[in-house]
Amino acid sequence: MKIITRIIFILSILTTGFFVKSQNVEFTKSIFHDKKGELRKAKKQIKKGDEYFQLGGIDYDNALECYLQANNFNPNNAALNLKIGKTYLCTNEKSKATEFLIKAIKLNETSLNEAHYYLGQAYQFSMKWDDAIKEYNLYKKNINQNGVANPNNNVDKKITECENGKILAKSPVKCFIDNFSSVVNSKYDDYFPVLTSDESTLLFTSRRKENNREKICRVDNKYFEDIFVTKMSNKLWSNAENYDNSSNAKDNSAVAGLSGDGKIMLIYDGSKHGDLYISEFYKDKRWTRPDRLSKEINSKRNHESSAAITPDGNTLYFVSNKKDGIGGSDIYLCTKDEKGRWTKPLNLGSTINTVYDEEFPFITADGKTLYFSSKGHNSMGGFDVFKSVNENGKWSEPKNLGFPVNTPCDDFTYFAFGNKTNFAYYSSNRENGIGGSDIYKITYITDKPVINSQEDNLIASIAQPVSEVMLEKPVEIREKSMIGLKGIVTDAADNKPIKAEIEITDNEQNKVISTIQADNKTGEYLVTIPSGKNFGVTVKADGYMFSSENVNIPLSYEYIEVKKDFALKKIEAGTKVVLNNIFFDFNKSTLRKASIPELDRVLKLLQDMPTLKIEISGHTDNKGNAKYNQKLSENRAKAVVDYLLNKGIDKSRLTSAGYGFTQPVAPNDNEKGRQLNRRTEFKVISK
Repeated sequence: MKIITRIIFILSILTTGFFVKSQNVEFTKSIFHDKKGELRKAKKQIKKGDEYFQLGGIDYDNALECYLQANNFNPNNAALNLKIGKTYLCTNEKSKATEFLIKAIKLNETSLNEAHYYLGQAYQFSMKWDDAIKEYNLYKKNINQNGVANPNNNVDKKITECENGKILAKSPVKCFIDNFSSVVNSKYDDYFPVLTSDESTLLFTSRRKENNREKICRVDNKYFEDIFVTKMSNKLWSNAENYDNSSNAKDNSAVAGLSGDGKIMLIYDGSKHGDLYISEFYKDKRWTRPDRLSKEINSKRNHESSAAITPDGNTLYFVSNKKDGIGGSDIYLCTKDEKGRWTKPLNLGSTINTVYDEEFPFITADGKTLYFSSKGHNSMGGFDVFKSVNENGKWSEPKNLGFPVNTPCDDFTYFAFGNKTNFAYYSSNRENGIGGSDIYKITYITDKPVINSQEDNLIASIAQPVSEVMLEKPVEIREKSMIGLKGIVTDAADNKPIKAEIEITDNEQNKVISTIQADNKTGEYLVTIPSGKNFGVTVKADGYMFSSENVNIPLSYEYIEVKKDFALKKIEAGTKVVLNNIFFDFNKSTLRKASIPELDRVLKLLQDMPTLKIEISGHTDNKGNAKYNQKLSENRAKAVVDYLLNKGIDKSRLTSAGYGFTQPVAPNDNEKGRQLNRRTEFKVISK
């Protein structure tokens, strides 16, 4: 009998011991009666941690520090483990939440149903899709039984995100994703990267504590946004610095977009409800004071947060939470009318916008492909980046860019530099970053065409543009690629930089697509041009003859950067310029439609200077006999003069002349030289 009693006693002790080990331990005096001082300190830490957690933002780390100190004293409190898990989910160390949430459930599974929801989140962030779905379903089951749920926890959407993630993760995108390093990224949020087309300057937004910007935003308890810059030198990025203060508001000030030539920056200013502004980099190498976009775009009571502008500056895509929207924030389209005024914006509709948030649009140079971030569609969690193509005026169903570009975290502010098909930049708050949100570079792994690209052939002073020769069949590319055209405009006589205007014209459509200014002091300019079209580049300055070049890049090129300097000649007797955008049918004197923009530039010069007299001359290469070439050159010059006469210019001011191949400007023993010799010239006879 004594033996049986002893066995029962031992079993009782063991059972009680096991029960105590798995039981929730409250922070009470009855349990910690011999550690009252430490108990008081731990309870104060929890209270302080709660206050920090409510503040959020930069105080999540402080909340964690307080909670973990209290947890060292009592690691077996379910509610505290839940708080630690929830807080880790708000940081860049989301994976650490799992162990604390599992423990919270083990300690008190019945009364802490919310822990299943947050454990589902932790598994989702770790891409453990099935485990996440299991926890979300447990949360749903307990809700159905008890009727208590957090209204902010859209658990059905979370389950759908996990199902999306399972599908997307099975077919990962071939790419490398590299953190931009601590030179750019800080321990705070860094995002919205935009680059100039020569990839030499990176502008971005940061929430870092720097440059006396220590004021906290009341909305999210983070330091105010500011614009920062880093520049490439000797293949290395400089340390990021706060950008020109003239572009930074007293409140949140963020990059919202950048034009292809790097001269127009779209800025978000949070001083009121949140508006969009434009700043121009034309004067003295400083950004001009930002100008607020019109009331058609910025509304009185709503929040306009990000935007993208087409290269011609006539179409704007922007984000607003207008009441007439489909969801929280939607993407809208706004265009300029003939007088340069913004028209009433149009919602892009339910194909693009969902009941959730759409943000951060980016439009490609051809105006046909829209990248944006969304919490809807088939997102795998948070913001994912999507792509939609405008086909015959209709947007295609948005396509998720896939894993690992997208993750269960927030992936946003996609920027395809120069329309390159194999590079892009964006932001993500994924784990293992340097700070909150970091800037990353995406390198897509694709086969590239082998191309013989020579700068001299890309910009040719020729009457008939020539396409490049492909050594191999080119692979299909996703978007139209770009050419970056940069250089300096100077006075031909003294080589000093001059203030000039650079005009880019679509010759086939007779449409100016972009006008930029060369820098006042340096004469420098930078512009990006889509490939696959015939463009005229014209440089003009007061008192000078305009200078033009023809650009005709085959569509299959990758991004190419070409340096082209322009030396302008003053308008005076004897001055000659080549009209590089005058085109004729082969072996004929019939002007092509693509010549009209150049012809109209000559016309305007004659209209602006009513006493100016000029000679238009035609020139050929030495192929064929002299008589034939002489006649062809005369007829071509006469065709140009006839156009001007028909536009009302008095015939006494115009002379036509043909010189055949008697005045070559290059050797005729190679095709490049012959191209240069086939030309139409403009000569000043008198002012």
